[in-house]
Amino acid sequence: MAERLRVAVAGSGYYSRFHYDAWSRLKQAELVGLATLDLPAGEAMAAEHRVPEVFDDAAAMLDRLKPDLFDIVTPPASHRALVTLAAARGIPVVCQKPLAPTLAEAEAIVEIAASADIPLIVHENFRFMPWFREAARLVAEGRLGAPHSIHFRMRPGDGQGPEAYLARQPYFQSMERFLIHETGIHFVDVFRCLLGEVRAVTARLRRLNPAIAGEDAGVVIFEFDGGTLGVLDGNRLNDHSAEDCRLTMGEMHLEGAAGVLRLNGYGRLFWKPHGEPETQHAYDFALKGFGGDCVHALQSHVLAHLIEGAPVANSGQDYLTNVRVEEAIYESHETGQRVTLR
Repeated sequence: MAERLRVAVAGSGYYSRFHYDAWSRLKQAELVGLATLDLPAGEAMAAEHRVPEVFDDAAAMLDRLKPDLFDIVTPPASHRALVTLAAARGIPVVCQKPLAPTLAEAEAIVEIAASADIPLIVHENFRFMPWFREAARLVAEGRLGAPHSIHFRMRPGDGQGPEAYLARQPYFQSMERFLIHETGIHFVDVFRCLLGEVRAVTARLRRLNPAIAGEDAGVVIFEFDGGTLGVLDGNRLNDHSAEDCRLTMGEMHLEGAAGVLRLNGYGRLFWKPHGEPETQHAYDFALKGFGGDCVHALQSHVLAHLIEGAPVANSGQDYLTNVRVEEAIYESHETGQRVTLR
């Protein structure tokens, strides 16, 4: 693999701007093309981020440009067809989440990439948010002692009223599965990153905003291997104490034998050793891009894997574990029962 990769991107919607911005700031990447069904939006995005060519057909783009990497930033229903295009041409793929509308289709996408022997990496960026990376480092070095539990209170505050999501990602309104499939899956991945594999889940979900098709609130209890417990308590209508409620999406308590690590809505971490006062835990992060520049961090991670052979998080095969946990959450809600995975 070359020391600098030529990157082509599919998509020109709201979230794609964070991808284009991050690629344009990475010295080991060169943006060479953009494919979109919305040419005016694509032309504007290309002008802003200095993308030299715009296409209305992804296959034509891949055939003409022959990129080293194809970044898919489109709604989930389009992912299978786009991964198939890349697989037929032997082009590595990084694909946004949700990977597919269903577990069966996600498994099919992973098989398509595996059969073509191309790398498939899911763009699951929350674990690359700097506060979660720092929390993972502290857990790994034993600062918390044996972990007891994690609680994340997800309150982005962007789901109110009939206009919810329309200005940014309007397809959110029609998703039959929403809170967990679109947003909660991030925290499934973060929880696994911090505490290991999920053994069982119990879930109760509901819809608060009648303007949308899917659920937008609920509570999920996670049981991890080793006995650690987790709670994801989320709704997209209420907010929390932060200037930008979508920066961290909420607040976290991560508890262990040695104390409690707390995340607030400003991306700050606080450490309270058992029996002692809480103090702020100092670490560096940038307030740029999305979520503490997590898109840039993930894309840098992908480049290190493809160019240097560094280990990679969230290969397509590995990511199926998150999707299976998601399926178990919906099964638990639908049956009213605890569902085991391991």
